[in-house]
Amino acid sequence: MIEIIQIGDPRLRQVCETIPKHTITEQETKEDIEKLNEALASQSDGVAISAPQIGIMKSIFVVGGMVFDKEFQEGTKKLSDVSIQNKVYINPVITKYSKDTESMEEGCLSIRGVYGNVVRPKKIVIEYYNEQGEKNTDRVGGFLSRVIQHEFDHLHGILFIDKATDTWQNDEYKEKI
Repeated sequence: MIEIIQIGDPRLRQVCETIPKHTITEQETKEDIEKLNEALASQSDGVAISAPQIGIMKSIFVVGGMVFDKEFQEGTKKLSDVSIQNKVYINPVITKYSKDTESMEEGCLSIRGVYGNVVRPKKIVIEYYNEQGEKNTDRVGGFLSRVIQHEFDHLHGILFIDKATDTWQNDEYKEKI
């Protein structure tokens, strides 16, 4: 099982390196994507994961297929029934943020048991490369926008607790933090 780094590890505060475009389709990047997918699959409560969370200091993150499944988001489908594949974002750049914001509860696989309300723009425009080395531009809103912004922050050494207006702990994890 791939270890997910926890708060206190200095790698979570580092800025990740851009992956050279000509290496995006090479074996090393494919292996990094496999590790990200494996780490995310090992967590029943995770919706996305960034490379620094597993000790890979490269600009890449993966968003779980369940985030793209409307029925799952509405609560009418079980996770085991989601067939949408995870989506890979390599060298992402958020080029636009909406002026409209909203506060929502967030947590993190690298800060287990801690939650907080974070204000984020409702919509963004993101440019990135997929695993085939193709450049993409997406306009996203809602929960996906929040997830992308959270993972994008990880690539720049920023944790959700840096932006949270308040935080609280789940009693189950108090001894671990």
